[in-house]
Amino acid sequence: MKRKTTVYLEDGLLRALKVAAARSGQHEYQVVEQALRAHLGMGLLESVGSRSSLGEKQALGLAYDELHRRRKP
Repeated sequence: MKRKTTVYLEDGLLRALKVAAARSGQHEYQVVEQALRAHLGMGLLESVGSRSSLGEKQALGLAYDELHRRRKP
C-alpha cells in the first residue's frame, strides 16, 4: 500500500530529482522510492531473505544470540 507524504527538500536537490526522473522516464516518487530503498539497504535485505529458509522468529533468534555473544567481554 502506498501513502501520500510531504517531504521538504532543498531547491537544488528538488531540481536534481526532477532531472533524474525525466532522464530515466520515471515519476519523481519512483526515483525517491529507489533512493530510499538503496539508502536503507532494503534491496539487500530482500535478496538475502529470499534465499533463506529461516522463518522470521528463527532469524531474529540467531541475530539476537549473535548480538549478545559479541557484547560479552
